[in-house]
Amino acid sequence: MTDIVVSAAWLVDHLGEVTVVDVRDAWEFDGIGHVPGAVNVPFDTFRAEAHATERGADASEGMLPGAAAWEAVLSEAGIEPDDTLVAYDDTHGVFAARFLVTALAYGHADVHLLDGDFSAWSRDHEVERGTPEIAETAYVAREPESTPFVDYETVREAVDSDAVAVLDTREPHEWEAGHLPGAVQLDWREFVDDETRGLKPVGEIEAILADHGVTPDSRVLLYCNTARRISHTYVVLRHLGYEDVMFYEGSLTEWEARGGPLESA
Repeated sequence: MTDIVVSAAWLVDHLGEVTVVDVRDAWEFDGIGHVPGAVNVPFDTFRAEAHATERGADASEGMLPGAAAWEAVLSEAGIEPDDTLVAYDDTHGVFAARFLVTALAYGHADVHLLDGDFSAWSRDHEVERGTPEIAETAYVAREPESTPFVDYETVREAVDSDAVAVLDTREPHEWEAGHLPGAVQLDWREFVDDETRGLKPVGEIEAILADHGVTPDSRVLLYCNTARRISHTYVVLRHLGYEDVMFYEGSLTEWEARGGPLESA
């Protein structure tokens, strides 16, 4: 089984066999260049905010765009439900990680994050420019076999459990102002090597997690106020083999409104 994170060398060997998805803006994809054969699915096209009207005020899909909007975006990009997807951006993978998690939420099982980003790729590999011709598909979302997304009640139980490590992926000052009980702050950028623009070696990431009280046998609950940051941390944990990772899409505003307690530093 292929790791959820794949290297540039792996992608070179599999170009033509996979669907490469570039989530940067169209002007970057066209003008600066892209991985050969990639399709463009700009991040803003699958953000929840871009589809608020279609989803409605009572939408229950957290920060996800809604199944109908997702189907439309992937259909326009020429993506099929059984394609092997490899996503990248030019921001150390944080926006691409959100694409990956969204795909998983709508039942696309074979998804991967390119280790590194476009800048890292372009140092050593060929790039294409221009807008490719795309044959539109009729993409249909599926019900996932399992999902990491959890609701308010599950989070209330988790924060009361000593067996769950609660990770807050917001900025330190946000964590200090108020956080879920027992949560520790962990910035997604701690996992990234600024020079390679990819992930740090597994041993270094494991040491960072251990310093925050997270070990391979931990159950983990992630939350944030920005979907892409929590998504990147989720992908990293999956990359390391963590099997029990919960993903809370709700905001702390919602949490407090429903009576959830907060702690402050």
